[in-house]
Amino acid sequence: MGNNEIQDKMFSEFIDFSIYDKALKLGHNYLIEAMDRHAFPNDDAIVKLEHFNEPFPDFSSSSETVLDLLKEYGESATLPHVGGRYFGFVIGSVVPASLSSKIMSAFWDQCPAMEVLSPLGSKLESIVEEWLKDIFSLPEECVVGYVSGTSSAIFCGLAAARFKILQKKGWDVNNKGLFDAPKIRLVAGKQAHSTVIKAISLLGFGKDNIEWIDVDSQGRIIPESIPELDENTILLLQAGNVNSGAFDNFDSICPKAKKQGAWVHIDGAFGLWAQASDKLKYLSKGCWNADSWSVDCHKTLNTPYDSGVVICRDQEALIDALHMSGAYIVTSKGRDGMFYTPGMSRRARIFEIWAALKFLGKKGLDQMVTGFHDRAIQFKEELMEAGFDIVNDVVFNQVLVRCQTDELTLKTLENIQNLRVCWCGGSKWDDRDVIRLSICSWTTTEKDVSLSVKSFIEARNLAEGKA
Repeated sequence: MGNNEIQDKMFSEFIDFSIYDKALKLGHNYLIEAMDRHAFPNDDAIVKLEHFNEPFPDFSSSSETVLDLLKEYGESATLPHVGGRYFGFVIGSVVPASLSSKIMSAFWDQCPAMEVLSPLGSKLESIVEEWLKDIFSLPEECVVGYVSGTSSAIFCGLAAARFKILQKKGWDVNNKGLFDAPKIRLVAGKQAHSTVIKAISLLGFGKDNIEWIDVDSQGRIIPESIPELDENTILLLQAGNVNSGAFDNFDSICPKAKKQGAWVHIDGAFGLWAQASDKLKYLSKGCWNADSWSVDCHKTLNTPYDSGVVICRDQEALIDALHMSGAYIVTSKGRDGMFYTPGMSRRARIFEIWAALKFLGKKGLDQMVTGFHDRAIQFKEELMEAGFDIVNDVVFNQVLVRCQTDELTLKTLENIQNLRVCWCGGSKWDDRDVIRLSICSWTTTEKDVSLSVKSFIEARNLAEGKA
């Protein structure tokens, strides 16, 4: 059939469904077990990874052998965050329709850089663009780029801001670069996420040039502390502090910033989805007055990794900042997605986003997002009843827990992680150690929370020598 032995082998396996059937069965079993698995790999699982240490093999293997190796030596070292008791980072589970769409579309292997490369990808990107503007109550002129996550989305939003601000000054940054360019001001709250700082660094602004704004006890920017802004300024706000879950006061800050001519970017990685909840949308009131937004789908929306979006009010600025050209490029009357992202070669993550939104609908999305808050409140109440301190206002999905001393907090956290009933990480709040809980998996139930609280109590007892 083919021109050589390996090509014949791949042709044979390519159309033999047994290997795909095996992969699906292994994956299905993993989902079933993930609900009851320990929330973090044990030491034996980590040791088994040593099996993968080998020189690059001389000869080919079968696809079945490859799957068997991953199953036997690799699967136990994965994090079952698709289950209901992983709270270590803001990592969602997977909506069934979204996961199954990813599986099916993997066979299609589409690249939606241009409509001519994937008419379906182009069509669904256009449709979801409209859906997202509806969900977040954003202006009709906004455009959406589908990227790997919020880190990339922030980069895109700030790149568009940089282009627009310098263009107004008569400076073409694409041709002239930043040497001798007019100065751009960066203004951000003292608890801006590290991905914001990374984007500022990558874009050549320089971290040392950030004008830091004081924040309140929950990490929200104090509006009165914002300096006078101007048309050379990028103001960075956040929907959902990574520790406390708090939201900046967009309704107060954005109109004034816009009146002064500043470009406003909102880092809404997980928090902007509060707009989908009737109960919680007050948190993000006024978010529509910004110029650009960065949002993750693999967090609150619970799509598979990786999946994020950049949204920009100024289509021209986003396209010109991420410009792409070439004699071989085929533009079309439909959507050519490459103009809204840094990369041309990217997988069609749009299938999973569309599937999750289509499956959930407005009512289902509202219930899922609100559910994260409900479980966070349950955590707060049960932990407080057990004698733990909750140090943040639980407004969304984040809960910060503390014991009487830093030493006891850290030892309790270590014991929680070793018990593996649930898994959470640590952080610093008000210069003290805290245990940080992020609830963003649709699979987390009331029972999961109560089991986790019992683990917290056992862990503290061990730390105090009471067990």
